[in-house]
Amino acid sequence: MQPLPLATSAADGGAALIWGLPFAALLLSVALLPILAPRLWHRRMGLVALFWGLALLVPQAILFGPGFAAAGAWHAVLTEYLPFISLLAAIYAIGGGVLLAGGPWGTPVGNTLLLALATATAALAGPLAASMVLIHPLLRANAHRPRRVHLVVFFIVLVCNVGGLTTPLGNPPLYIGLLLGVPFLWPMAALWRLLLLLTLPLLAVFWLIDRHLASAAPPPPPPRPLRLRGWGNIALLVLVVAVVLVQSAWRPGETDLFGTRVGLEHLLGAAVFGIAAVISIVATPRAVRRANMFDWAPMREVAKLFAAIFVTITPVLAMLEAGRDGPLGGLLRLATDAAGQPAPAAYFWLAGILSAVLDNAPTYLLFFRLAGGDAAQLTLAPATALMAISAGAVGFGALTYIGNAPNLMVRAIAVHGGVRMPGFFGYMLYASALLLPGFVALTLLFFL
Repeated sequence: MQPLPLATSAADGGAALIWGLPFAALLLSVALLPILAPRLWHRRMGLVALFWGLALLVPQAILFGPGFAAAGAWHAVLTEYLPFISLLAAIYAIGGGVLLAGGPWGTPVGNTLLLALATATAALAGPLAASMVLIHPLLRANAHRPRRVHLVVFFIVLVCNVGGLTTPLGNPPLYIGLLLGVPFLWPMAALWRLLLLLTLPLLAVFWLIDRHLASAAPPPPPPRPLRLRGWGNIALLVLVVAVVLVQSAWRPGETDLFGTRVGLEHLLGAAVFGIAAVISIVATPRAVRRANMFDWAPMREVAKLFAAIFVTITPVLAMLEAGRDGPLGGLLRLATDAAGQPAPAAYFWLAGILSAVLDNAPTYLLFFRLAGGDAAQLTLAPATALMAISAGAVGFGALTYIGNAPNLMVRAIAVHGGVRMPGFFGYMLYASALLLPGFVALTLLFFL
């Protein structure tokens, strides 16, 4: 992370916080422009993202020199954005080449079963892979429905986020934990009860809502036999997952690219992901992608937006990394009790809220370090602090569209499929109403 050459102590917090304004303005643009200026947002989203990126980089260049501004942006792009976007693009391309046709979906019972299957897939293979593969059959099976927003909202909550509680695969915060020494199977062993406690009530609520809305909708077409096409893409997906696992353990060294040190495993991984995406694009029959309503527009939108997010978030993360004595020290001190020990309930809510509006991987890393930073100690039973950090970083990502990358991807896919999704705040209200009761229950049962 490229630090700003200015005071980051609590005494100079006001000056330091100014550097977080472009990131805050970008978030407000994501929240408000689709409502206040939808035509501008949909046609010029890339320019809006570029504007706020320059709003950070130009003042940096003036005050600290062009070299500093360029180095900070290059560091964010090379070490954070490139691994992120290459993996996302590969799984997006591969997922669009897997066609799950037929089956009982499209009815309240069938939709609930598909959501449960997708959540279970996310719990094993990761939320990114599960969401990119299974959002298409859900939308296709319910194309006859005039009201489909609830399908996508529940899918984002359950599949893109909550389902990832038990695996580091395609799940940035828990993947960071894996890199720091947390055993691969620890999330499954420690968090499966939390997963069930959140998932089962949500599936029941979904069934009730879907049954009510289905009563006023046209009947679904007759069910057809379940059929899966795209086995070659499934093999590519297994390859991508294997590369992610290899990256967590293989350290072949670093190289210097224009002044920034980057691990060779990340560069090689990005190359493999790119090759896998190209193979998928070339080898997948066009009929499969047409049936999935596949389009590159959602991927382009997310790529533009997250490029600006990764650049503008850098000073905010630097202020968090300054710890208890930094500009955001007052917030971080809330995470400890009177004796200076980690307070699991505070870890859960603070890590969660920050993950909903910031990148959840650095947030996980920050609280992991605040809790001591020793994976061997943090995973010892009852491991309450690490459970709180993990559950907060993963679960709260469902509260906003930007809380987790698959959220925006699924939203964009749904919009391009004709679903009129709620705006930033509207979605946040929906997701909060669904999840906050469960978060309170987790706090009372596990973190107090």
